[in-house]
Amino acid sequence: MNDFPDAKAAAHSPADFSMLFSPFKLRDVIFPNRIVLAPMQMYKTTPDGKFTDWHFQHLARFAIGGAGTVMTEGLIVDPVGRNTYGDCGIWNDDQIEPLKRLVDFLHANGTLAACQLHHAGPKSARQRPWEGLGPLGDKEAAMGEAPWQPVSSCDGRSVTGWHQPRALTPDEIAKLVEAYGAAARRCNRAGFDVLDVHAAHGYLLHSFLSPVANTRTDEYGGDLAGRMRIVLEIAEVLRANWPSGKPIFFRISCVDWRKDLDTREDGWTIEDSVLLARELSRRGVDLIDCSSGGIRAENSLMDYARQRRKLTRGHQVPYSEQIRREAPIPTMAVGVILDGPQAEAILRGGQADLIAVGREFLTDPHWGLHAAQQLGVDPQWSLWPPSYGWWLSLREKIGIEG
Repeated sequence: MNDFPDAKAAAHSPADFSMLFSPFKLRDVIFPNRIVLAPMQMYKTTPDGKFTDWHFQHLARFAIGGAGTVMTEGLIVDPVGRNTYGDCGIWNDDQIEPLKRLVDFLHANGTLAACQLHHAGPKSARQRPWEGLGPLGDKEAAMGEAPWQPVSSCDGRSVTGWHQPRALTPDEIAKLVEAYGAAARRCNRAGFDVLDVHAAHGYLLHSFLSPVANTRTDEYGGDLAGRMRIVLEIAEVLRANWPSGKPIFFRISCVDWRKDLDTREDGWTIEDSVLLARELSRRGVDLIDCSSGGIRAENSLMDYARQRRKLTRGHQVPYSEQIRREAPIPTMAVGVILDGPQAEAILRGGQADLIAVGREFLTDPHWGLHAAQQLGVDPQWSLWPPSYGWWLSLREKIGIEG
């Protein structure tokens, strides 16, 4: 699956060897380290969905901060699939150039550029989170942000009170699959190295996968094969429209825990995820990005915050480990990974191949560089940009009293 040391090799490496800071290869792409900035929606775009200077500064700093790969937030493949009016798009050619500016900066600083393709499906036409995350209504319409008709696998709502989605027809599904292919071509023109597809958290593709949401009786519903159909068709069209030397990731909700982290009642299961991962691998997908939950409000991260319930460290890592072992396919672990030693232990334990970090990077934009120091692989500040490193090294030599 890759050309670089695995957990067994790491066990016999020198004490200063770190898997987190070792390279990793998928297809023709070499990841300089195993740290990936996770995709995080910022809801800060222009009215026409273009990437802005705000997005540029937001993501550029993580290349300086030690992430070997920086991933954009979800880029919407069709304007109907926006979460909010603040979502970035990749549905037309005018959206390419601002993204290319970011890619060029990341490459100039030795960092890979990854992008995520996204369609919010039943969770579309919402307010921005800090505005309430409720359905767009008359107040927003008066301000130029009128609601629109969301689409999904079926007509059911994800949350009581949100806009009722309309089920996509088979003809519309075919057009949507082609929209993913066109989006992949645009991402390649922007120069991205890695393509990730959001098929988790109750958004459009997850709404097809999960029996909790998908009650269709046509070829896109019913048994597991029917519910996976749209995802596998998208994987095929992406592989046909994305360079053969560049990898494709899929982010999935590995389980549908509906009430708590240990409950999978009548939803998508880890066994389903293993089967999906095998089918995706056969269609040229290279890695599974392992998340969980989100099919209904009671298992969303926002709902956990409202209830003041706590997630545990690395709570999704066992899903990554099982898919990696049983599919088998490389995986990326994500979710409450807080520091370098924890990330290193996940890799050395054979539980993942890459580590995605999101909110910890928001609190510490140099999370990756600090992880290197925690692991003892950068005692001389040599991984820091020279403009920073020499100052910090000097401060260390001088010392601070009091």
